[in-house]
Amino acid sequence: MFVILSRVTLSPQLDQPASTRSAPAASVAGGLALVVGVMLAAANLRPAVTSLAAVLSEVRDTLGVSAAWTSAVTAIPTLCFGLVGMLAPWFSRRYGARAVISGALALLTAGLALRVVDGPLVLVAGTFMACAAIAVCNVLIPVVVKDSFPATKVGAVTGAYSAALSAGGAIAAAFTAPLEELVGGWRGAVGMWALLGVLALVTWVLAGRGGSGRQPVAEETAGPRRSLLRSPLAWAVTVFFGFQSLVAYTVMGWLPEILRDTAGVSATTAGQLLAIVMVLGVPVSMIVPPLAARARSQSAWAVSMALTGFAGFAGLLLAPATATGLWILLIGIGMGVFPLALTLITLRARTGQETARLSAMAQSLGYLIAAVGPFAVGILHGLTGGWAMSLTLVLVVLAAQVVLGYVAGRPRFV
Repeated sequence: MFVILSRVTLSPQLDQPASTRSAPAASVAGGLALVVGVMLAAANLRPAVTSLAAVLSEVRDTLGVSAAWTSAVTAIPTLCFGLVGMLAPWFSRRYGARAVISGALALLTAGLALRVVDGPLVLVAGTFMACAAIAVCNVLIPVVVKDSFPATKVGAVTGAYSAALSAGGAIAAAFTAPLEELVGGWRGAVGMWALLGVLALVTWVLAGRGGSGRQPVAEETAGPRRSLLRSPLAWAVTVFFGFQSLVAYTVMGWLPEILRDTAGVSATTAGQLLAIVMVLGVPVSMIVPPLAARARSQSAWAVSMALTGFAGFAGLLLAPATATGLWILLIGIGMGVFPLALTLITLRARTGQETARLSAMAQSLGYLIAAVGPFAVGILHGLTGGWAMSLTLVLVVLAAQVVLGYVAGRPRFV
């Protein structure tokens, strides 16, 4: 992690006066502060999901809700990411990307605290608030990275961002169940992750003093723009992003339940196994984006990682209790495709503004596609009483992801 930080603290160029950019010491310090801010913000983008997943059975029992309600709650993150993510570029143009991210982190913190204070409706409302904030950060943080660092460092910064994102999700998955025993219930254990949001908000505000992240007006208004909806490559990137997100949020929402039912592990062990899946994304995120960004084509990376995830889910379907650790290892490595998907968004666009448009399309429509996954997996489980059909659905999606990854990874621009 420290190697990445040392490699990516070159001068951020977004909204800084020429005099500031000409001062190497101030430039390096500003770059380091921004990288730390990006990483802490990223660390908050998964605990809203993984902390709840770790104690989902206890939440369902305490609130007395149905299986359909539980399935709907697991689908809220991706549905919200898709709907709210569409608005992020407009907010960015009006208020500046960095300022909007600051507001989003404040909303995220409030949502995490709110959702544990009352019953099912409040939990849904708080989860929606938190996930709306995450949706904005999902779209705009890659834009800040694209505009703030040289092209040669984008892969490394994206790797640091993705590593922190995976680490945040892993920590929440691993420690929520033990915290439940410590604080006397799931409400305190889930609500405590709002403290991480406070830390990220303070750090981001301090790091953002060097600039607002607003795009130059000339770039916003210069020349006609072709709709990305007409670009086959943009659609390939979007559906690839959507399918990998479908798999990822199915894992984050349901893997502990699947493991408890099929492998016979305890709630704490299931949460720890989910944490292993998430933490495996840290080294993958540190290694893959820089290497993939330097390669002419990213197709081989996308295909191999999708096949790795396919092997893990096939093992979980056919022999869940025989080699559980191996299946978890393969699934975790396969989920490392997320930072590669983010890297593809930056590599398939020429400018920061194009990155914002492609990021909004890929993440908004992609997350709407992904919302089908957690909901469908829960419904199939409720209808069949087992997990075979649900896991088969995931395998079909991963097979399609192999093809889409090959197409999206080819060296072209939207």
